[in-house]
Amino acid sequence: MDKTPQTLPRQSWTFSNEVNSEIRRAAATGIYDIRGGGAKRRVPHFDDLLFLGASISRYPLEGYRERCDTSVVLGTRFAKKPIELKIPVTIAGMSFGALSAHAKEALGRGATLAGTSTTTGDGGMTNEERGHSEKLVYQYLPSRYGMNPDDLRRADAIEVVVGQGAKPGGGGMLLGQKITERVAGMRDLPIGIDQRSACRHPDWTGPDDLEIKILELREITGWEKPIYVKIGGARPYYDTALAVKAGADVVVLDGMQGGTAATQDVFIENVGQPTLACIRPAVQALHDLGMHREVQLVVSGGIRSGADMAKALALGADAVAIGTAALVALGDNDPKWEEEYRKLGTTTGAYDDWHEGRDPAGITTQDPELMKRLDPVAAGRRLRNYLNVMTLECQTIARACGKSHVHNLEPEDLCALTMEAAAMARVPLAGTDWWPGKPGF
Repeated sequence: MDKTPQTLPRQSWTFSNEVNSEIRRAAATGIYDIRGGGAKRRVPHFDDLLFLGASISRYPLEGYRERCDTSVVLGTRFAKKPIELKIPVTIAGMSFGALSAHAKEALGRGATLAGTSTTTGDGGMTNEERGHSEKLVYQYLPSRYGMNPDDLRRADAIEVVVGQGAKPGGGGMLLGQKITERVAGMRDLPIGIDQRSACRHPDWTGPDDLEIKILELREITGWEKPIYVKIGGARPYYDTALAVKAGADVVVLDGMQGGTAATQDVFIENVGQPTLACIRPAVQALHDLGMHREVQLVVSGGIRSGADMAKALALGADAVAIGTAALVALGDNDPKWEEEYRKLGTTTGAYDDWHEGRDPAGITTQDPELMKRLDPVAAGRRLRNYLNVMTLECQTIARACGKSHVHNLEPEDLCALTMEAAAMARVPLAGTDWWPGKPGF
């Protein structure tokens, strides 16, 4: 009897099953893959950081008996009416078209109940979102879809989108099956025809033109509204500095873990930098210009919990924004729809074909029957609960570090578990007082 041990066949790391599957798909179709969601590859993230709680050398705050404030004001630099939020987490821009009207209403309801703002996204302002959002930020994008001066004035702030973390340097897509009569009317597009958003604004070619555009927006809105500038996580130091010099009140920085309704998979996985790598250069730019805290920094891209929020604040952000997490809170990718996800050839948690408009949860769709599955009132309450939990988690960590305001968290409260995270966040590797690139070493 042959007792020779059998060697298991080895699969290639370079040519994995996933890689080979994509090669076969590309060979069969001749088109690149389009999907929604964010990067699926593992990159250094907030999980690679830990807080150093107080004990003797630092004094913690006592539970719920000592106050830890969470309020934040955005747009204090030039705007006559800056936005005052109860919590330092906002809802990122997600368009009507990519999302259903019920989903936009639910986002507005949840944000209002929690005391924060939501953001329109591409395609204009819906009455559902404006009507249920106490504070609404209007996105001004390269496409100009749905843009009109009246809605600029109806908004509480304006966000000029220069880049997005999932696709810095690239534009988004909205397939024809989601361009219904209402969506087409708002965007001035033909019904049922695929739409691609531009990757850059049509009326400027650089930061000098951005300054002119910001002044135009201020004139339209009587200098009342804060002007945000959103940048993708590509060159955060220079882009932040140029946005500030152009006159921005707020810089929104979106890392590569940020989601998108639809773009090329090659963009999502291979363009941009991890959110963790972007924060410190942006904060450094603000410090170098003497503008840290005067120009607020909002960080987005893969924010999932109060711990993530606390870490972003400790690294110098004033607030964070959530997109994908907000959709999950509403009910997206819910296991109760697993059977229907499987019929689409996917599974709960992996579903990223939002652009096809067949979302069983009724969130990323324009199908009237699917939309009925989402109760905007109940979904808004779920979002409120989630935002409240995030805030309580952040407060708990801040108190443990001895802070009476979440903005008092600082890099000295952190350590890193990996060399990469230590280098990106510029905080010591756990058990040392060193990080790669530390001055003097």
